[in-house]
Amino acid sequence: MSEENPAEGDHRRASIVTALRKGVRRVDDLARACGVSTMTIRRDLQVLEQRNEIRRVRGGAVPVDAWTFGHRLGRSTAAKNAIAAKLRPLLPDKGGVGFDGSTTVHSLARLLKEHPVDDLTAVTTAFETFHELSGTPGCRAYATGGTADLHTGSLVGPLAQVTLQQFALHTCFLSATCLDDSIGSTEFTADEAAVKRALTDVSQRTVLAVDSSKLGRRAVAKCLPLDEIDILVTDLDPLDERLDPYRGLVELL
Repeated sequence: MSEENPAEGDHRRASIVTALRKGVRRVDDLARACGVSTMTIRRDLQVLEQRNEIRRVRGGAVPVDAWTFGHRLGRSTAAKNAIAAKLRPLLPDKGGVGFDGSTTVHSLARLLKEHPVDDLTAVTTAFETFHELSGTPGCRAYATGGTADLHTGSLVGPLAQVTLQQFALHTCFLSATCLDDSIGSTEFTADEAAVKRALTDVSQRTVLAVDSSKLGRRAVAKCLPLDEIDILVTDLDPLDERLDPYRGLVELL
């Protein structure tokens, strides 16, 4: 086997990072895009992870900056704002609610500054959402504690789950990495899926909020089947045909 020109390897690894930023995630897809074997891609991903340019996940990889909260918050802002406007009427002024660590649900927390609550207790798995809620009149905010998920920054693990068990919530507001009509919501990590399930376990009602780009897709960790989701909120009109696979299985908003 001839030794690879270092410049060729650097060029290919740069192409991998570019592909990851465009949404290509799986090793097989990266191999096809670069015209090399999956073994070569896996070696490249190891090098890129050592450089802290990417994070390997099961079956593929993601770019590091794709997971920072600020980076995600700045993406799909129109869709998130539309979803937040739909979510606000579902939020009680009193009682207990849960917020996951997603930027979609964080947009709802930001909206409370303009539409204050009366006597709301809110628990969240995100530092950023906790700080947002802490400055909201009429809201008593709690952060779960736990360890930060390496890929999302959300608070996960046994401590987060035990903390959630101390609450009895009216509604929890969640998002998802992907939503498929046959297996429900999925996440990139099992820890993230577990803490979201823990939120639903202590809530009377589960509201899932996802933008339309996540529909019909799957990530690697199963989270919630559709029959455990009470309301599905998207940036689409509820009559949009893209929601047809979910119609009759969950309430659409």
